[in-house]
Amino acid sequence: MNSYELRAELEKHHRESYGWALSCCARNPAEAENVHQAVYLKALEGKARFDGRASFKTWLFAVIRRTAIDERRRRWLGRFRMDRYERSLERTACGESPDEAIYRSEIRALFRRALVELPQRQREVLQLVFYHDLSLAEAAEVMGISLGSARTHYERGKQRLRQLMEGVEISDDAGRRKNQKAVPTTERGR
Repeated sequence: MNSYELRAELEKHHRESYGWALSCCARNPAEAENVHQAVYLKALEGKARFDGRASFKTWLFAVIRRTAIDERRRRWLGRFRMDRYERSLERTACGESPDEAIYRSEIRALFRRALVELPQRQREVLQLVFYHDLSLAEAAEVMGISLGSARTHYERGKQRLRQLMEGVEISDDAGRRKNQKAVPTTERGR
């Protein structure tokens, strides 16, 4: 693949590849940008070469994943900043009562904790399939594992997530009443 073709493919997959970099970097935009830029440099300088054995998107996602793993230590600080940013967004949500905003925040936090409890490979395969629209075969290639292993991680991840979220109703007031044990509430001085 010549330089022109490589640049065209990188441009074609720019948005999706940035989204995957964001997922690999614990939703830290600054870290994702650094990883994304490092991947582009690797590709353009020939340090990472597309050999045509897989689709370009699959190859690109695999390079992003490996680069993000190399940058793992920096991601720990990014998680703290992203959580703080999400909390500020939840506080400014318009049209919701404060109680509803707190409840939704608690449900999101419960889901994030459940997702974090999954083993890394289960978490990654679920993100690739559900958030990046890759097939299981493509996800397996990105992760550098066999298709059978990807299927196993996918099924086990879904099953474990269901177990961790068991008994949690997401939507209405009836769900909120059912969730009183699953979603911790704080004393609000009533």
